[in-house]
Amino acid sequence: QVQLVESGGGLVQPGGSLRLSCSASGSIFRIYGMGWYRQAPGKQRDWVAGITSGGTISYAEPVKGRFTISRDNAKNTVHLQMNSLKPEDTAVYYCKADGVMVADSRAPHDYWGQGTQVTVSS
Repeated sequence: QVQLVESGGGLVQPGGSLRLSCSASGSIFRIYGMGWYRQAPGKQRDWVAGITSGGTISYAEPVKGRFTISRDNAKNTVHLQMNSLKPEDTAVYYCKADGVMVADSRAPHDYWGQGTQVTVSS
């Protein structure tokens, strides 16, 4: 069984910063991609940023230049440094692990974390 646990959310003023972390645990052999999504109240869940095991990084347009994703493959962790936060960044942020191979598994699977709330407000 694979579990993803996010941390680092909270309340911050506009222009402030937060750092989210996500740790994957279980009998993990390999994780292809790790990334972040967010869902604001009444809206769909949107992709924010992603990073592959090889280090290829991509960002959604609204966060380019403000957010930075990083990953520690050895620890199966991914981080999201969020700077210059805006009220429209307010959402529940979810971590996702794609292409997870676990011991004794014949096929990769994707997993989601439980989400962490980020609120940007004065």
